[in-house]
Amino acid sequence: MKVLYTTLFVVILDQVTKFLVKGGTIPLLNIKADGMFYGQSFSVIGDFFQITFVENPGLAFGIDVNETSKLFLSLFSLIASIGIFYYLYKSREQKLVVRVALALILGGAVGNLIDRTFYGVFYGYAPIFYGKVVDFFNMEFFDFTILGRTYERFPIFNIADSAVTVGVVFLLIFHKSAEEKTKEAEKTLPVIEGAEQIDPPALTETIEVLAEPKTTVNNAEDSNRKEI
Repeated sequence: MKVLYTTLFVVILDQVTKFLVKGGTIPLLNIKADGMFYGQSFSVIGDFFQITFVENPGLAFGIDVNETSKLFLSLFSLIASIGIFYYLYKSREQKLVVRVALALILGGAVGNLIDRTFYGVFYGYAPIFYGKVVDFFNMEFFDFTILGRTYERFPIFNIADSAVTVGVVFLLIFHKSAEEKTKEAEKTLPVIEGAEQIDPPALTETIEVLAEPKTTVNNAEDSNRKEI
């Protein structure tokens, strides 16, 4: 499935940007990045768009969870990623845009799963499955309240989050469109193949009626021959 290249691209881009933001060392590749201080921020487009380094220890929107829930969240992310991959495989006959949407969602899920599963071990602050997700895109947004918390800016996110969001939007738009076209085709099909709607007994009676004049003519011809 070539769309998996989209998934691979999202995962690589997500992890490279997170590594550059958080920093770290990869001795095997002789790579080192200084990264940013936690909470450090610099402007890209004024106050509208900034790069701000934070870590999300729990759910979306920075909602924290307890230790048991963290483990459950990591395992759930793993199972969900496997499920998305399986669904993508089953949808290999779907239109390209639907498969790309699923590939984006899978890439985003895997990107954040790597953080939750391995970052605690890699950076030495938590055991496996207890890592924190690195976020850094900080954008201004209108004030809104969700789950009892009011936000003056959009919650800080990353490339994996963006890929999931774009994938879900594409899936909602184009998958629904594909289903509507299929339903329309199913409604049109009986009209095109109208012969399937004919009642067999009625069809037999029609054939018999059409055949009767021929029989009458043949009988008349036989009578004339006898008279001659």
